[in-house]
Amino acid sequence: MVDPARIIAEAKAIRSLGGTVQLVEVDGELLVVKRHDGAEAAGLRWLKPVPEIRAVDDEYLITTYIPDAPATRQAAEDLGRNLAEMHQAGADAFGQPPPGGPEDAWIGLAPMRNTPAEDWPEWFAEHRILPYLKTAVDRRAIDDPKPIEQVCDAIRDLAGPPEPPARLHGDLWSGNVLFSHDGAYLIDPAAHGGHRESDLAMLQWFPCPHLDRVLAAYDEATPLAAGWEQRVPLHQLFPQLVHAALFGGGYGRTAQESARRALRSA
Repeated sequence: MVDPARIIAEAKAIRSLGGTVQLVEVDGELLVVKRHDGAEAAGLRWLKPVPEIRAVDDEYLITTYIPDAPATRQAAEDLGRNLAEMHQAGADAFGQPPPGGPEDAWIGLAPMRNTPAEDWPEWFAEHRILPYLKTAVDRRAIDDPKPIEQVCDAIRDLAGPPEPPARLHGDLWSGNVLFSHDGAYLIDPAAHGGHRESDLAMLQWFPCPHLDRVLAAYDEATPLAAGWEQRVPLHQLFPQLVHAALFGGGYGRTAQESARRALRSA
């Protein structure tokens, strides 16, 4: 694999893609250069379909550039089938980081610890709900944690049928799905082993185009367990609490309402 320093030295800057992410040109090819923490490259190697990694070291990750194109129904259906295949590839445990990935990773700007466990309900409550609830309460983004705490207490009754650990993108909102001329690609993962409904629930919170076709194709490829629609609020608690911890009260109120909806579904 090419040394990132060599690419950066030869690169012609085109434009910023936001933050520390830059679009550059090298020998007529467009590439994306970004600083990373090690988790992202490991996640991209574990998942698909994703941009090709051209170079990586301890500081920089360089991938192929995926040009935007209008989302089509066919591309959405292909995305659904690809997500089903990715999830079915599985993980050794809930909370397992990708091979070579760190235990202490990130979801967006928030720290995310990948601690492997065999039991999904307990792991989800302990590692994906309660840490972010505490931060959100400490930052006064949530004034009444009781509904969310009640979800954690009742989580075995809310979790649905047991599922094996799935290979998750982990931050699957519409902004991390790129539609191009040859289909949809996944970027910026917070990859780990988890419950497959978590990826789909996040995608429903910030939906991509033709979401109905994504979900239908997914369900056709690997049918979802009965009652999955009622469990969406439970799975959405994680990203909503992350947002509440980072950005404040509006997201806190959203998380509180999701907790109440999850409890009503029991």
